[in-house]
Amino acid sequence: MPCGPHLAAEPAIAMGFDPMEICIENCAQCKKMLGSWFEGPLCAESCIRHRGKLIPDCEDFASIAPFLTKI
Repeated sequence: MPCGPHLAAEPAIAMGFDPMEICIENCAQCKKMLGSWFEGPLCAESCIRHRGKLIPDCEDFASIAPFLTKI
Protein backbone atom coordinates (compact mmCIF):
# COMPACT_ATOMS: atom_id res chain seq x y z
CA MET A 1 0.00 0.00 0.00
CA PRO A 2 1.56 3.37 -1.05
CA CYS A 3 2.26 5.98 1.61
CA GLY A 4 1.18 9.60 1.31
CA PRO A 5 3.95 12.22 1.28
CA HIS A 6 3.31 13.09 4.92
CA LEU A 7 3.88 9.48 5.96
CA ALA A 8 7.10 9.16 3.98
CA ALA A 9 8.68 12.27 5.53
CA GLU A 10 11.73 11.73 7.69
CA PRO A 11 12.45 13.68 10.87
CA ALA A 12 15.24 16.25 10.66
CA ILE A 13 17.54 14.15 12.83
CA ALA A 14 17.35 11.25 10.37
CA MET A 15 18.37 13.59 7.57
CA GLY A 16 21.43 14.83 9.47
CA PHE A 17 20.37 18.34 10.42
CA ASP A 18 23.09 20.86 11.20
CA PRO A 19 22.58 22.57 14.60
CA MET A 20 24.76 25.51 13.48
CA GLU A 21 22.50 26.10 10.48
CA ILE A 22 19.37 25.91 12.63
CA CYS A 23 20.92 28.26 15.18
CA ILE A 24 21.75 30.89 12.56
CA GLU A 25 18.35 30.49 10.86
CA ASN A 26 16.64 31.03 14.23
CA CYS A 27 18.72 34.18 14.77
CA ALA A 28 17.51 35.47 11.39
CA GLN A 29 13.90 34.60 12.25
CA CYS A 30 14.14 36.39 15.61
CA LYS A 31 15.62 39.44 13.86
CA LYS A 32 12.66 39.48 11.45
CA MET A 33 10.19 39.14 14.32
CA LEU A 34 11.77 41.57 16.78
CA GLY A 35 13.50 44.03 14.44
CA SER A 36 15.81 46.54 16.06
CA TRP A 37 15.09 45.04 19.50
CA PHE A 38 17.16 41.99 18.53
CA GLU A 39 20.92 41.90 17.91
CA GLY A 40 21.05 39.41 15.02
CA PRO A 41 24.83 39.55 14.41
CA LEU A 42 25.52 38.97 18.11
CA CYS A 43 23.19 35.97 18.03
CA ALA A 44 24.94 34.54 14.96
CA GLU A 45 28.35 35.05 16.59
CA SER A 46 27.08 33.12 19.61
CA CYS A 47 25.96 30.26 17.33
CA ILE A 48 29.46 30.08 15.87
CA ARG A 49 31.22 30.41 19.22
CA HIS A 50 29.09 27.66 20.82
CA ARG A 51 28.98 25.53 17.66
CA GLY A 52 25.17 25.56 17.57
CA LYS A 53 24.74 24.08 21.04
CA LEU A 54 22.68 27.01 22.35
CA ILE A 55 19.88 27.42 19.82
CA PRO A 56 17.80 30.59 20.30
CA ASP A 57 14.00 30.28 20.34
CA CYS A 58 12.20 33.54 19.57
CA GLU A 59 9.36 32.60 21.92
CA ASP A 60 11.65 31.67 24.83
CA PHE A 61 12.79 34.85 26.57
CA ALA A 62 15.63 33.10 28.41
CA SER A 63 17.20 31.87 25.16
CA ILE A 64 17.14 35.29 23.46
CA ALA A 65 17.68 37.63 26.44
CA PRO A 66 21.42 38.06 25.74
CA PHE A 67 20.58 39.38 22.26
CA LEU A 68 17.88 41.89 23.18
CA THR A 69 18.67 45.59 23.13
CA LYS A 70 17.09 48.53 24.92
CA ILE A 71 17.25 50.61 21.70
